[in-house]
Order: sequence, then structure tokens, then C-alpha cells
Amino acid sequence: MLILFDVIDLTSLEETYEALRTFDVLGIEKKPDVTATACRLVSETVGSSSSTLKDLFYALKANSIVKCKINDKAYQGIITRLNAAVDGASSLPDFYYSVGGLLLVKGSKGDVHLADADGIFRSVKAFRQSDGRWRFSSNSPESSAFAAGIALETLAGVVSLASPELDQSLISTLNSDISKLFDSIEKYDDGALYFDDKLVDGHDHQGPLATTSSVVRGLTAFAAVTDERLNIPSNKIFGLANFFLGIGVPGDAKDLFNQIDSLACLESNRVSIPLILSLPSTVLSVTKEDSLQVNVNTVLGSNAPPLTVKLVGVFTSGSKAASLVESQELVFDDGTGMYNLNNLPKSIDVGSYTFVFEIVLHEPEHEKIYVTGGQKKVPIFASGLIKIENAEIAVLDSDLGSIETQKKLDLAGQNAVSLSANHLQKLRVSFKLTTPHGLAFKPHQALLKLRHESKVEHIFVVGNSGKQFEIVLNFLGLVEKFFYLSGRYDIELAVGDAVMENSLLRAIGHIELDLPEPPEKATRPPPQPVDPYSRYGPKAEITHIFRAPEKRPPKELSLAFLGLTFLPLLGFLIGLLRLGVNLKNFPSNTVPATFATLFHVSIGAVLSLYVLFWLKLDIFQTLKLLGFLGVILVLVGHRVLSYLAATSAKLKSA
Repeated sequence: MLILFDVIDLTSLEETYEALRTFDVLGIEKKPDVTATACRLVSETVGSSSSTLKDLFYALKANSIVKCKINDKAYQGIITRLNAAVDGASSLPDFYYSVGGLLLVKGSKGDVHLADADGIFRSVKAFRQSDGRWRFSSNSPESSAFAAGIALETLAGVVSLASPELDQSLISTLNSDISKLFDSIEKYDDGALYFDDKLVDGHDHQGPLATTSSVVRGLTAFAAVTDERLNIPSNKIFGLANFFLGIGVPGDAKDLFNQIDSLACLESNRVSIPLILSLPSTVLSVTKEDSLQVNVNTVLGSNAPPLTVKLVGVFTSGSKAASLVESQELVFDDGTGMYNLNNLPKSIDVGSYTFVFEIVLHEPEHEKIYVTGGQKKVPIFASGLIKIENAEIAVLDSDLGSIETQKKLDLAGQNAVSLSANHLQKLRVSFKLTTPHGLAFKPHQALLKLRHESKVEHIFVVGNSGKQFEIVLNFLGLVEKFFYLSGRYDIELAVGDAVMENSLLRAIGHIELDLPEPPEKATRPPPQPVDPYSRYGPKAEITHIFRAPEKRPPKELSLAFLGLTFLPLLGFLIGLLRLGVNLKNFPSNTVPATFATLFHVSIGAVLSLYVLFWLKLDIFQTLKLLGFLGVILVLVGHRVLSYLAATSAKLKSA
């Protein structure tokens, strides 16, 4: 809820107003930067002559909450522009934005009226249809309940702006239109009522929440300006309230606004104010002797008028039997503001029930203001600790049924029973379940599980007769089901229910079964499911078998061969000395000397590359680098040789 402004577009005046309105209804303090942003948008919109009618309308709506400073000159310009828009309006949205804008200006400045209110009222009524729905324009073939809500809100604005007062006959005719509109209301199984438009043109479909919200806004706005009481059954207003309260917290900011704004309209409407009965907890412990607590508030949690809450009846869920209790009043607690029934009736034991409540208003005049929705049915679960007694496990003789081995079980603690049996014997497990009031208790599930050491499991339902639960496993008839698997079977017992406070899953112990050898065509155990996360576990170590290394020559031979490889280099150096190599012809000029230096460095780089190839580089890396160095070596070598040739030619000519 608090991050609403983080997910809306604060450049949109419509979304800004909806967020401000939501915060205002919920009593959440607005952030200073949000208020500043909203005022900036409002000022820009009301001060611009190019802003659309819709933006101007939502700017005034936002301003009604944040109270920005708008000077009188700006207000006069707004009034002039909105009056012109009313005179030139040709569609329902045009009337809605212009009339609504004038009504908002009147709320701030006070002296704003419509000169031809009767004519405007009739122009808006021209969009009405015979089924109570309205069209958005005369060119629109489809009517909708969403448009009906906008129309009622617009007409309420016309009535408020009328001077002199509007012709009451025009207002009276709308009462029947509203009744027709409510004839098309739809209903959920829980009694919640809503409006929905079944339009052929899908892009105009608003959805049940937006449509119902539009109708509620229009209905409450119109009811606030008319002296006549609208002919709407109060139970339908209550059904609309249940619809908005029953949808939970919407995940969309627009839907959240529609929900909260509609509840705010129902909170203080002049038709009927719904009173909502709710329970802080619908699970009561018989063992702990919990008291029954009931709240009665308006839809937004305001205090209810003086009233009495009665517990009319309590019925066992799924049963058509008579009520388990007589009608009785709950006691009001001034400290908590709740209605309490401190002690549950003795007839209420562990189980699921339907409690029926009724709200009775103290003052007769309040019956015209509030609606209680009649009798309210609330599902209640009465939980408690179930007594588990006479728990035993035994191995029986198959022929005579005599007990061969029998052991007591403590199902409230730990057990480590060790049994053995063969295929000619039986296994019996029995126990007794009773409620806190000593009655028989039948849980949702009572299961006995046998798990073989190979992880093959078998589950059996434990039957009951009254308070006694018993299961007898005849191993002779189960050998095929057990896949003829002998060995150890771990035994588990599960007893559980939604109202059983001490539901259990206990490991009882184990039994060693000696089953016959399987025949040739016996069914094999099914493959056990593979844990999907096992693929991410450690893998088996992979062992590689390498070829044995070939026999190498003696170390002395290798060193001799290495010496032979250095002989050409030694011969090259001796040859240079015999030839009298010197640097007398090394260029003295800067440019030729630079190229000569690069030439010798390049030769050294090539020789170094050969060494690197011998030590670490592969053939591809060496060729790549050699190609680069070779290009440099050719270029600078050509320049050096050209210089030497030119110098030699000059010496000969001299």
C-alpha cells in the first residue's frame, strides 16, 4: 500500500488523483515530494490553455485534496473554459468532465452556477436507454452500466450547480431508471452483488470492479443531492459492499482506487449504510475454552450505532438437523468494542459448524439509515485435543487369530517397536479416539504406512467402528502387493484433521517380514522416483587410462644432439669475426640511423621469436607474429639497403 506512488506514473493527473484519493481515504500521510509534484502538475495544467478537458478535471480533483494555491484570475479562466465546454458538449464524457470541473470550482470558490441547468439535464438524459443503462454518445450503439454511473454522477453535479433549483419532475423520472439498472445486477454464490457489461465491442469493457465502482459513485452522488429516497432495496446495497470487501487487496493501483473510493462512498451514503459483521477468529478451541468474539463496523471500520448481536443458531456443517443452541444475545465489551460469548455452549464439541448471527438496531430511525443484511452465516471450526487411548500393535496367527506378539503404543511419545512375521500371519493396529466431551471422533485421515528398505511404500486406510479404529493386514493376501519383498518394513501411523490440535505422524517401529520367493511372472517393484536435485550432486570420479610412455634415448645422447644444434650458430659468429664485421658503415644521419636500428632490432626480435617457439609458443602463434615482424623487417631493410647503395654510388662517382 505504501509503495503505491512507486508504481504509478506521476506525470498522469488521473493516476496522481487516484493515488491521493486512496491515501486520503485510508488516512495515510502524503509525502512532501508527492504533494509538491502534484501541485506542480496542477499549476501547469490550470495555467495552460492547451490542456485537455480531462486533464483539467483531474487537476481540480487532485487540488481538492492537496489544496494548492490557485489565484482568482486562473479560476476565472477555468470557469469560462468549462462553461464553454458545457455549452459545446456532445458526448457523456464531455458533460462529465465539464460539469464535474465546475462543481469542483464551486467547492473552492463558492459562486458557480449553471444558467440552463434544465437544458443540460435533458441533454444528458438523452443518452439514457430503456434498460437503465446509458450510452457514451448518440453515435455509440452500445449502452453500459459503467456509463450509467458516469451519467448519474454528472446529473448530480447539474443538480448541485442549478440556479434556480431544478425541476423536481426531471429528478423523479430517474428513480425508475435506477431501479431498472439494478434489475441487471449480477450475484455471486456468497451473496455479493456486482455490475458487469457484456459489450460486443471488447475495447470498451471495463470489468466488474470498475463498472460496479462507477455505479456506486454515481448512485451515492445522486442520492446526496435529491430529497427523494431512491427505490433501491437495502439488501442490494449490502451486496455491493460485500463485493468490494470480498475481493481482497487488488494488485493494481487503479483497482485499489476503485475499491477504496467505492467503500468511502458507501461509508456515508444517503441510501443505506452497510454494517458489516466480522469475527477476529473463526477457529475456537474447545480445550482452551476460547470465547466467541464478534465485530460490527461500517465498511471502513467506523463504529456502529447502538445495537444488539444475537446468536440465532448453531448448525453442524453439512447437516439439516435443528440448531444445537437456543437464541441468545452476545455481551458488548466497552473496552474492546466487541460482542462476546464467553463460554461456548456445551453442545459445541470438536467439529465444523455454521453459526448464524443477527444484528438488531436499538433505535427505529437507524433502520432507515443502516442496513444489516439480515441473518449472517459464518463457518466456525471448533478445535480441541483428541484423546488417543488403547493403542496397540499385534502379530496374529492367520488360522486361529490368536495373538502371537502384542505391544502397547504411546502415540503421544516415541515408539521403537520391533516385530517379525511371515506370510501366514497378520498385523493388527488399533487405537481409540474421543473428543474433549467424550464423544467418538472421526478424523479426516487415519493412515498406516509400511516402507520397505528399498524405499517401496504401501499405505492403508485405518477403518473405524465408533470410537475404535482398527486395521488388520493379512500378509498372505498382500504378498503380490508387497512384490514378494522380504526384509525390514518401517511402520508409520498418521492421524490428522483440521480441528484436531494434536494431529500426529508417528514412527511406530519396524517389522521383519519373511515372504515366499516370487514366481517367474511376478510383478516387479516399480522404479523409485529420482530426486530431480540429484543431478546437481557430486558425480562419480572419472579415471583415465593413458598409454605407457615410449622409451627415451639416453641423456648423454640428448645433450650431444643439443650441442650439435648450436654448431651452426657458432660457425655464424666465427664467420662474422673472420670477415671483419664492424659498424663503420652504420648511417650517421638521423633518419637512416633510425631505420638501421629498427632493422637490427627486427632481426633480434625474429631470433627471440624462434627461442619462444622452442619454449612455449605453438606453430600458429609463431607464424602470426613472424608475419608481422617480417613485414617490418622487409620495409626497414629496404630503406637501409637503399641508403647504403646511394652512399656507395656517391663514393664511386667522387
